[in-house]
Amino acid sequence: MTQVIVLNGGSSSGKSGIVRCLQAVLPDPWLALGTDTLVEAMPVSMQSSDGGIGFAPDGEVIVGQEFRTLEAAWIEGVAAMARAGARVVVDEVFLGGADSQQRWRKALGTLRVLWVGVRCDGAVAAGREVARGDRTTGMAASQADVVHQGVDYDLEVDTAHTESMECARTIAAHVT
Repeated sequence: MTQVIVLNGGSSSGKSGIVRCLQAVLPDPWLALGTDTLVEAMPVSMQSSDGGIGFAPDGEVIVGQEFRTLEAAWIEGVAAMARAGARVVVDEVFLGGADSQQRWRKALGTLRVLWVGVRCDGAVAAGREVARGDRTTGMAASQADVVHQGVDYDLEVDTAHTESMECARTIAAHVT
């Protein structure tokens, strides 16, 4: 049985909406955890230190060594929850493309994982970013393609042309 679903896509691509829909359509309870969960759990000081996480005016995300250390521990913790029996949907942004996926692959080991690419045209994601009002302008456009570079998926969905619930149903059909 699938133990972990990893959704990877850029900022404002629609991952969070898909996660909520997945929780509604999947028959068993699934925990929703994501990169935003990790950032929100960190002290505010991590957003103003060179070692933490920063957001440039153009939307670039800059991460330091302290962030990477906490991120590695968090990824291991998510994997441990899945090994302990929790089913987990991960809402991620692979800023490092294939390298980011490799960090997750190493931690998840032999767990059954469904890798899902959440694609969204950069212009559509940028429009959502403006409408949300809680993101640094430019993040959506700059991340739309780079997060998918070199990443291998079992399945891809496109939220520029498909509603979240339909995407969730497509993903759910691949959960075994």
